[in-house]
Amino acid sequence: MSFLDRLSNLAEDADDLLRRARTRLGLLHQVHVLPYRSYGTPDRLYVKGRVLTDKGISEPDPSDSRWHNLLNMYRRFDSQEMPGAQLVIRPGDGTEHPVVTDEEGYFTLNIEPRQLSPAVDFLWHPVEVELLHAPGPLPQQRAVHAPVLVPPPDAEYGIISDLDDTVIQTSATDLLRMARTVLLRNARSRMPFKGVAEFYRQLQLGRNGKRNNPFFYVSSSPWNLYDLLEDFLALNEIPPGPLLLRDMALKRKSATDTSEHHGHKLKEIDNLLLTYPQLPFVLIGDSGQEDANIYREVVRRHPGRVLAIYIRDVNLPERTVMVQRVAEELRNDKVEMLLVKDTVHAAEHAAATGLVYVEAVPAVEAEKQKDEATPEDPGDVAEEEGKK
Repeated sequence: MSFLDRLSNLAEDADDLLRRARTRLGLLHQVHVLPYRSYGTPDRLYVKGRVLTDKGISEPDPSDSRWHNLLNMYRRFDSQEMPGAQLVIRPGDGTEHPVVTDEEGYFTLNIEPRQLSPAVDFLWHPVEVELLHAPGPLPQQRAVHAPVLVPPPDAEYGIISDLDDTVIQTSATDLLRMARTVLLRNARSRMPFKGVAEFYRQLQLGRNGKRNNPFFYVSSSPWNLYDLLEDFLALNEIPPGPLLLRDMALKRKSATDTSEHHGHKLKEIDNLLLTYPQLPFVLIGDSGQEDANIYREVVRRHPGRVLAIYIRDVNLPERTVMVQRVAEELRNDKVEMLLVKDTVHAAEHAAATGLVYVEAVPAVEAEKQKDEATPEDPGDVAEEEGKK
């Protein structure tokens, strides 16, 4: 047994003992169900969520202090999951499906519905999830709804996007700045990249005017950050979509898995393209990590399925060279990978290739200028002043 395996087992045993002690002493916080946005087809729905104790994480506010944000982040990672919680899932077709949470408090279920519930905003089908029993105080409101995305038949294409340094400014290539962003900001004080919200809204709109092109967000961030990421998308009016995150486990999935980041993203994207065999996709990422290499592998595994690839340039020369090399390779596959300096550059290409209306370009430009006029985070300004 490896050191990581031993450490993981010790952590799990300690969590179990602490949970049992709190249960006996009546010190457990109220239990709540956190439903995740997921996806499916008219014939199969994938429902996922987690049962945790309520740690009192407050709604984000721009005036929240960094200490307050740090405390909320600690609460997210100090999650007390509820294994063995019993739930029932109702997809709206008159059927009920029992499910029990695993040792990390997760529940997952694949359902073959008799019929779909009416869609909300063209794409989303609500599935009721009711908590029946858990080892802790139950909430008054035990039923919640898990939104499941089902692309309609007239969707033009899907969009698969990274989050860190593609949508959200996290400075993943600068460890100190990344740590401050992740730990000390909330959903309101984190900044999106300039113009990204309007560009994504234009992609969702496409050229049929229905806003029914589905978005999927694939990230190596842990599930503990789900609420923060979901709030960030909503507050910045970025199209919602399933957040396909990772379990924050100490154990490696296998001895041969040398790149969990690469493996996680590739697996999730493979699943999406296999789930929707008739739907082409646009892929969006950044040059800071492995997105270009991952997307090259997607193109090779699924020929003819990728319409375009946009890679945001994080201004690291060695990464720029790597992306340019991959882009040159993909010319043989008849797929264009574009290294873009900003969202306007991407929107211009999307308009030229017929993915969006030409009117999308000035709309993205206007939002980019508006975003550039938004005051920076005071901590960032102070740091930049200190460097001068």
